[in-house]
Amino acid sequence: MISLGESPLTARDRGLTGAVLTLMAGEVPAPFAVRRFRPLPTFSHAPGDLHTGAPAERDFGPHVDQTHYSVVVDERVVVKWLSPPAPLPHPTPEILAHLVEAGFNDTAPPYATLTCEFDGVAHLVALVTGYLPEARDGWEWCVDEAVAGTTAFARDLGHLAADLHLALSTLPARPQDVVPPVRASMVMRAESALREALALTGGEAGAWLASRAEALRDELAPLRAPVTGPLIRIHGDLHVGQILRWRDGYAVIDFDGNPTVADADPYQPAARDVAQLATSLEHVAQVAIRRRATPPARAADWAAAARATMLAAYRARLAARGRAELLDPALIRPFEVEQECRELIYAARHLPRWRYAPMGVLRTWYPEENIT
Repeated sequence: MISLGESPLTARDRGLTGAVLTLMAGEVPAPFAVRRFRPLPTFSHAPGDLHTGAPAERDFGPHVDQTHYSVVVDERVVVKWLSPPAPLPHPTPEILAHLVEAGFNDTAPPYATLTCEFDGVAHLVALVTGYLPEARDGWEWCVDEAVAGTTAFARDLGHLAADLHLALSTLPARPQDVVPPVRASMVMRAESALREALALTGGEAGAWLASRAEALRDELAPLRAPVTGPLIRIHGDLHVGQILRWRDGYAVIDFDGNPTVADADPYQPAARDVAQLATSLEHVAQVAIRRRATPPARAADWAAAARATMLAAYRARLAARGRAELLDPALIRPFEVEQECRELIYAARHLPRWRYAPMGVLRTWYPEENIT
C-alpha cells in the first residue's frame, strides 16, 4: 500500500483505510507511529459493510485533481495517503498541531498523522482530517462568483487569510528556519523565476513576455529594500484552490508548501501568501473568460474589485487585532510578479494548457499602450 510510485489503494483494498483508522485509535505497532491532534471520531458501520467489518469508504473520483490519494471514510473523515510517503520533517504536522493549539478552526479539523520508518528515516504516510460536507474548491465556487460578477465573498477571504496569519505568527521559529540575508534570497528567487519563465515560454507568448522583461524586472525592485516587517510561518501555496466553501463556511487546506519551489524558506513575509491569493483571483477571472464565456472587460473589473475587497478586509482584520505590521504592502506587487512567472514555469513543465491564465493576467497588467 505504501510502495513508492504506486497508487496506495486498489479496488481490492476497499475497507482497508477504515480498518487502519480504527487501529489508529489505539496503540500501533512499530515501525508505525501516530500523532494525534484531536480524538479520532468513532464510526458507525454494519458488520457486512464491503465484507470487511469496516465503515464505508470512497475516493473523490477522477475529476478531482490531487497529488496524493484521498479516501473518505463514513462521510466523516478524509485520509490522505501520501504517495510516495514524505520524509520527516514535513511542514504539515507541525503547522496543524499549532493551529489546533492557537484555536484556528477554519480548516478541515486535523485528527492525526500516521508515520512509518523506512531505512532508518521516519516518513509521513497518511494525514487524517475531518470531512467537510458539500465542499467545493475555489476553482469551482469562485469561478461561479466571477461569472455572476459578485465580490462579497472576498471580504471573507481577506478575514480568513488574516486569521490564518495571526495564528501562524505565533509559531516560534527555529534558528535554522530564518535564513539571513532574507532580502538577498528573495531577490535571487524572484529574478531566477523571471529568467526561467522567459526561457521556457515560447512562441508569440514568449516574444510578448520578452518585450515586457524590463518592466517585470523593475517591479522586483522593492525586494532590494531593507527588511521592515516580521517573518512568519506562511501557508506557502495560498490560492483559491486551497480554500473550500462548504456547508458551514470556508476552510483553508493543504499546508504542504509550494510544490513548484524547492527548499523554500518556511518563514517569510506574510505578503507572499497575500500576493498569491490576490493573483489567484485574477486567474479565476481568466478561467471565467476561457471556460464560461465571460466578457474580458467584465472579468477584469470583477478581478480588480475582488482583490481590492480581499486586501482591504485582510488589512482591516490585522489592524483590529493590533498586528498591522504583519503586512508590508510594498512586497505585494513584486511577489505577484514572481508568482506569475512561477505559473508560467508550471505551465511549461507540467500543464501547457494552463499558460493562458498567467499570460492573460500579465496582458492585463501591461497593455500595449503602456509599453514604449
